[in-house]
This record gives sequence, structure tokens and C-alpha cells, in this order.
Amino acid sequence: MAQTGRYVPAEREQAFLDTIENPKYDREITNGLKPFFEDKAPDDIKNFYSADELSILLRLKDTDRDVENRMPVKMTRHFFEMAQNSKPLQRIIKANPDETLNLQGSEDPGHQMDFAPVEGLLHKYEMGLLYVVSTCSAHCRFCYREELISQKEVERQDGTVAKKGLAKIKDVTDYVRAHNDVVTANGGIHPQTGREKLREVLLSGGDPMVLPNRKIGQWMAALAESGVEAIRLGTKEMSFHPKRFDEAFLTMLDNFHEAYPHVGFRIMIHFNHPDEFLLKAPDGSYQKNPNGSLKWHDDTRQAMDALVSRGWINIENQAPIIKGINDDPDALRVMQRALYRVGVGNHYFFCGRDIVAYRAFNVPIETAWNILNESQRGLSGVETHARLSITHYKGKTEVSAVTSEPIPGVPGTENGVLIFKILRNALDAPDRGKVCIVGRNPDAIWFDDYEDRVIFDEAGLFEYSRVDKEAVIVSQTAA
Repeated sequence: MAQTGRYVPAEREQAFLDTIENPKYDREITNGLKPFFEDKAPDDIKNFYSADELSILLRLKDTDRDVENRMPVKMTRHFFEMAQNSKPLQRIIKANPDETLNLQGSEDPGHQMDFAPVEGLLHKYEMGLLYVVSTCSAHCRFCYREELISQKEVERQDGTVAKKGLAKIKDVTDYVRAHNDVVTANGGIHPQTGREKLREVLLSGGDPMVLPNRKIGQWMAALAESGVEAIRLGTKEMSFHPKRFDEAFLTMLDNFHEAYPHVGFRIMIHFNHPDEFLLKAPDGSYQKNPNGSLKWHDDTRQAMDALVSRGWINIENQAPIIKGINDDPDALRVMQRALYRVGVGNHYFFCGRDIVAYRAFNVPIETAWNILNESQRGLSGVETHARLSITHYKGKTEVSAVTSEPIPGVPGTENGVLIFKILRNALDAPDRGKVCIVGRNPDAIWFDDYEDRVIFDEAGLFEYSRVDKEAVIVSQTAA
């Protein structure tokens, strides 16, 4: 049960919070389709949707196929300017009637709420993830958190139905301390779940960077005081509004590092396509520096350099491969090379998740593997660290290989095989590293498209059941 009462900062924590500046940020956001329907969008933005596009979207309004019921429409001025001459960027934020042709999908992808010991906290792996806000500066149409952004009601494992709530500092830090106290008392392993210390927490949502600096700082300091060893911040703000990474925010990070020098800090950014940060010439080619490297948008490069120059901050990019956006090996090659050149690692590329309406966005799994594999030709070894992951209920699962030749004597392999490998597994990760081999299906966009082609499944991807809720949740009074 969540503890009641008010969270009281420690003395060191309060001293840090007192240094934080809270400037306001004008992202010049265009919110919803209404300004376009009523011809009230800013003059230079009015033509972002054609008259025909608006006519179709207006006819769908207030029907079962209303695109804004599935995902609210929202974009910033900066992203609009980058997207004007980029079809892939337009597809990221531009509503399309095809989104609601097929609304098949899970309201809680991966049954994440099975691993929510307190509201707003997911403790599925060795780390925790927090929903600290339910919106972003702009909304990607393929968003993996569409149920949170759209404030949809989700059925929990106990049968209750409610919207996903946001995390509260006291509830979360009480849980972290309780869990870690039990782990310490039991010699480093939790007696129920087999987990070690909860040592790393990801601030997510939505996008934490839409919060004021003080709120971000409150979360960071409270987590540090609770004994967390590393904090991640997941954001797409570097794409939507890079000026958010200003001197006030950077000073807050510096002051946090001074107050908590032993707490690691990682920023997980989200670029889908190189057009989000590279400058283009009138002919559509990328502008080049004298040495042949590609030119960044000044605001984005300034923000990135400021973060990278702080050597105690690790920065990694991760992105799904989405139909019509970045299902292009050349674009992914350019992006991986350009990011690594300025000090940003390439973490994961993802196959699409089984969100509601996923069939409008997902690229076939084998196609995604081929795209990533082809994109990494010509990259150096350090530029090719990214792996292709698809999130199964059991955890993050790598698409390790796709073959074209049959395996002699093995039925079902006539057209080759696909090999899955579990990278991250819930609780004490008993299945990490185990593999599943299936016969190829070039049209498969989710695991269920391989159900009739399973050849070998030590990972149990096709034979699993939901976890026992009581085995996951540790009571707040456990310590």
C-alpha cells in the first residue's frame, strides 16, 4: 500500500532545490486539429494539412475512427519548421485517417501494469520506470504510450479499470527504500522476487522535459536521497524543442552533480530520423561541413554539445523503426553515424509494439532486421552498437538473426529462420539469454504471426502466462 503523508526533503536536498531556476519556455505549440478545421492555425502553418486531408479527418470526428480519440494531435513550432520539407517528419506528428482503419492492439502493451507495485512506477526489470507526466511537447502518432497520453482506462490484473496514474515522490521513494531494505537484510537478494537492489530509475512519461526544472530536480534529488545509484531521463525534447536545454537546466544538472557526485545520470534521447537535427540544402541533400561531415541545426547542436561536454552525463539514442518514417537503411545509416560523431551512443532500434492500431505503423519484423542490418554496412564498429529489440511480455527480446537458407533435416526451416533472444527478463531474469527459433514469415509484424511456425522455444515466448501479481509487488511495510 502507498504511504500517506507529505514528502519532506532532506537538508542537502533542499539546499539543491533552492538553487533551481524555473524559466518559462514558449514552444509555440499548435494543439489539436481544431485550429486547422476552423482556419485559426498560424498563417504559415495552415497548409500543413491539405483541404482534402482536413475534409476526411473532419468526417471521422466524433466517430469510432476519430484519430484524436486514439492519440491527441500536437506539434511545436521548431518541429513544424524541420518537418516542412521532410515527409518522414510529417508522418511522425501528422494525423492520418489510416491510423484508425484497424484498432486492434493491447491497451496495456506487455502487461506492464502487472509490474506496478505503486501507481506510476513499473518495476519489471532490475531498474524502475516512472510515469512522471502524461504529455510531451508534441505527440508522435505511433507513440508506445498512447494509452497514457490519451488518458485511456486500462484493465488491471485484479480486474479493476482505471487510467494509468502518475508517480508521486513519496510513494516511489518509500517503495525504493522498503525494497532495498529487504534486499540488504536478505544478503543482497529479495526473498520473494530474487531481485537485487533497485539501483537505477528512469524518469519517463510522457516527456519529463515538459515539466519545470524544479519538478525534475525534485525527482532527481529525492531518488538520490533514497539510495538510487543512477538516474535516466527519457526525452524527445531534443527533437521537439532543443532550446529547452538552456543555461538554467544545465546549471541545475551541474548543481545536482555537485550535491550528488556519486549518482550517475543518463539522458535517453529519441531521434527517429536524421531530418530531425540535420540541415538540408534546397535540393534535399544534407548540408556538409568542410571535412564532409553533416551540419546540424544550430539550436540542436548547441544543446547536444552542452550535454556531451559534461563528461559525467551519458547520452544514448533509441527509436522504433516505423513505416513511412525511418524504414530506410540509408536514413538510419546517416543518423547512427551523425549521432556517434558528436558523442551520442546508438542504444536500441525497436520493432513496433502491439499498441492499439499498431498495424498502421509497424514494419514487418524481418524487414526491420534487414533494414537495420543494411544500415550498419559501412559504419565503424563503435557506430554499430544498436541492436534490434521487440518487447515481448517476458521482456526486451532481440531479433538476433534472419536466415535465408533451410536447416538440413529440420522441418519448418525451408525458407530460413528467425532467431529471437531474450535480452532483459522480468524479476530475477531467469530466461535472459534464452532463444526462440521460428520459421520465417516475411509478413509478420507481431509475435502471434509466428505462432504456427515455432521450431525451438527454450525462451518460452510462445508458452507463457501472466505472472502471479503477489510475486511481483512488495508491500510498503515489507521492510
